[in-house]
Amino acid sequence: MVETTVVIRRNTQDPVYWNELRVVDEDLEYLGNLLVEREIPLSLDELARALVAFRCQQEEERIARELAYGTLYLPKNTYQVGETIVFPALEYAKAQVVGVREGHNPEYGTFQVIQVEFPNGRVREFASDLVDHPLNEMLRTDPADLRSPEGLYAEYGPQVRAVLNARLEAEPAFIRLAGQWFLKDLLVEINAGQLNLAEAVLDMAGGGPLPTEALIDDLDLPKEIDLQLGVFSLNYALQEDGRFDEVGPAGEVLWYLRRLQPPEVLDPPARLLPRVLEYDHRLLDETMLNLERWLDDEWSDLVAPPEVEGLATVILTYPHRRSGTLPLSPRLAKVFPTGRTHRIRFIFRDGVTGEEMAGWVVRERRFVYGLLGWYERYEVPVGAYLEVERAEEPGVVIVRRRPTRPRREWVRVATVEEGRLTFEMTPFPLSCEYDELMVVAAEDFSSLDEVEVRASAKQLALEDVIAEIFPELAKLSPQGTVHAATLYSAVNVAMRTPPGPVLAMLVLDDRYVSMGDNYWVARSRGMGF
Repeated sequence: MVETTVVIRRNTQDPVYWNELRVVDEDLEYLGNLLVEREIPLSLDELARALVAFRCQQEEERIARELAYGTLYLPKNTYQVGETIVFPALEYAKAQVVGVREGHNPEYGTFQVIQVEFPNGRVREFASDLVDHPLNEMLRTDPADLRSPEGLYAEYGPQVRAVLNARLEAEPAFIRLAGQWFLKDLLVEINAGQLNLAEAVLDMAGGGPLPTEALIDDLDLPKEIDLQLGVFSLNYALQEDGRFDEVGPAGEVLWYLRRLQPPEVLDPPARLLPRVLEYDHRLLDETMLNLERWLDDEWSDLVAPPEVEGLATVILTYPHRRSGTLPLSPRLAKVFPTGRTHRIRFIFRDGVTGEEMAGWVVRERRFVYGLLGWYERYEVPVGAYLEVERAEEPGVVIVRRRPTRPRREWVRVATVEEGRLTFEMTPFPLSCEYDELMVVAAEDFSSLDEVEVRASAKQLALEDVIAEIFPELAKLSPQGTVHAATLYSAVNVAMRTPPGPVLAMLVLDDRYVSMGDNYWVARSRGMGF
């Protein structure tokens, strides 16, 4: 069989090449040399673009190098015995012509057949002296026929960035800060005295937050050092020093003195951390699951309800009212600044008065801090409707109550008797809208701390807490019914738990009977209340 395939294949033009990309040591060496040459940090995007261009350049150099070993095979050419031929379609394999004969095929007219021997001893035959064959045109390398490195990156950039990022993260020689990469050995040395100066600048600013550029001017770095490199080096030194905390949102580097951060941010209140999380989802019917989704507890593992565009409404629960926080559920997390840091500093703005307050996103503990004084000033009750939305300015989140004319409302008022939580329906002064199922008022929320302390000290189980609180709520209804949302709100005064475990306990404990629509009553016999 006479073979005539002559296409020069470029692997970089094949989607499989990029989808199966592996970053090798040679790539890292090239990128490292690029950083040395530029003398400034580069973003992942810049490094990934450089990698694509490098791979394309490597391929062209390989093609040129392989073709230099012999004559390029084309069907239209003639070849002599002893001549070396390079076959691009066979991964640039080289073979020596060992014979030439006349070809016999009426479709092609007069032509020759060459016999070539490859290094492994295999002999194959290919057509030659075939002037008018269309395969002769398949070796055109007009740039218009090939996608440029820029075109390839536009199509395969996400795959390249993901693979390169994973490899760089595994290489100790490369370090990343604020979305930029550099070689650790090329950093400018920042000494202890310069770090002390940075601490003093932050101290004078009340702890921060300040960008790196606001700190570097006082460090007296050598004039010949590029500002971008100096900022990157200082960022790394600050990151490695426990006195400093990076608190900027995504795309922005801001520094804060750790010792001047609110204690609640560094050491979150225990009341925000759930004591009970696990429960069997199969115990809950769809009505209960929908209630759990509606309550949008940050520790619930159900899929959140669809995100509200622009404005998000929160029903304030006791743990957050007492701690001056808001929940960071998956739905609400979209409203607040995001970033790679553990704590993110931003600004709360009162949507009614325009007052601004320092806010902190604590991602790992799923809460946002900074509203305690605001809650106390406006005597915001548990169960209040709060609205949060992003302001037009970056790093600002608007928060507002739904204010009403001050009036006395008949609501649940919580008090403590001998460490136990009790409730009464009492006229209470309120000046904002609230959810009737969730509302809990108190003369002084700090007075309820005794309930938490007792539950923790006695290591009360969730079923014990429910058993104490359920009759207190049932007595407020002529029918003795308790809505599951009300029970969830009240239980969280004594013990932090998402709604799922509370609902599951109602189902499991035969002391409670469902009346439908998430209302429950106590079974008349054997209650022991």
